[in-house]
Amino acid sequence: MALYTKKLIMTAFAEMLEELPFDKITVAALVKRAGVSPNTFYYHYEDIYALLDAWFRQVVEFYAPADSFLEWKSATKAVLHRCKDHPKVIYHIFDGLSRDRMERYIFSLTDDVFYRLARQAAQGRELPEERVRSVASFCRYAYIGFVMQFFWNRMENDIDTSVDRLADLFDSFLASAVQVEA
Repeated sequence: MALYTKKLIMTAFAEMLEELPFDKITVAALVKRAGVSPNTFYYHYEDIYALLDAWFRQVVEFYAPADSFLEWKSATKAVLHRCKDHPKVIYHIFDGLSRDRMERYIFSLTDDVFYRLARQAAQGRELPEERVRSVASFCRYAYIGFVMQFFWNRMENDIDTSVDRLADLFDSFLASAVQVEA
């Protein structure tokens, strides 16, 4: 029953994101549309931001399962194509959140991915953990900038070409960044 209820809430939320900016969606309107009580909503989610977190995780997990961290390139393409196919949803979220909060979402979704990517690039080398984390942070910040620019450009960039270029830059950077210093 709990899964069914969460699905009702998530479906109503997705519908509302098509219609309204995120900051205009209220719990009262959401529960009315979902046909559940406010108590039921709050049983499953702390607030509307927790629901947004769950929605983001659901979308990302669909396109980039946790065990496919090395496939960040294809996952990024898939997610960005979905964004481009649903511009109202994206800009209802993008315009309804602060830049800081949006960056934190992207950061939290990519933190482990780029750490694993840096760790794999450093495999067989005796790099200090601090260096691996710095390399991962650089890639993560570059990625956040890439995604934010994609949205700022109203998603007009060619996704496949842009992501391929980013991947080439990451490959070059990773190869040089994990060289053991003498």
